[in-house]
Amino acid sequence: MTQLAPPLSERNETELERCDRHLSELMQEVRIAQTGVQVLFAFLLTVPFTQRFDTLTSGQRALYVAVLAVSGAAAMLLIAPTSHHRILFRCGDKPHLVRSANRYAIAGLACVGVAMAGALVLIADVVFGSVFAGVMGAAAVLACAWCWYGQPMRRRRQLFARPLDLR
Repeated sequence: MTQLAPPLSERNETELERCDRHLSELMQEVRIAQTGVQVLFAFLLTVPFTQRFDTLTSGQRALYVAVLAVSGAAAMLLIAPTSHHRILFRCGDKPHLVRSANRYAIAGLACVGVAMAGALVLIADVVFGSVFAGVMGAAAVLACAWCWYGQPMRRRRQLFARPLDLR
């Protein structure tokens, strides 16, 4: 396998221009994730008002509340970069803003994955039973973990791998 060198920026931009671009890209990515989590959160908020909610077991209700809480946490974490940007606007702290917004986005996406998997587990449990729900939940968690974290982290390690000098 060929070792790849770390990617070098070929853009002719200042550090501030780079921070501006990074923040703009990050905010666009967060907008996409926010829409999905807000739809999930809104759906979950309506569930207790349905007729079938009273038929849920206490375990299913506990799972519902946990999924609702994680979905709310995902929304909060994904909205945080916007709030930070507004409050820190024109303070000259763009590099810090980009770093913290990146951390919030990564944590928010993790919560989105947990919320999606939890919602699938709850629905599968109600429709098919706990064994199928467990399989579906595990598959959802593994799929999110691999697609959102595993593959990009693997690629990142490849890009930044240093060839060993064995002389």
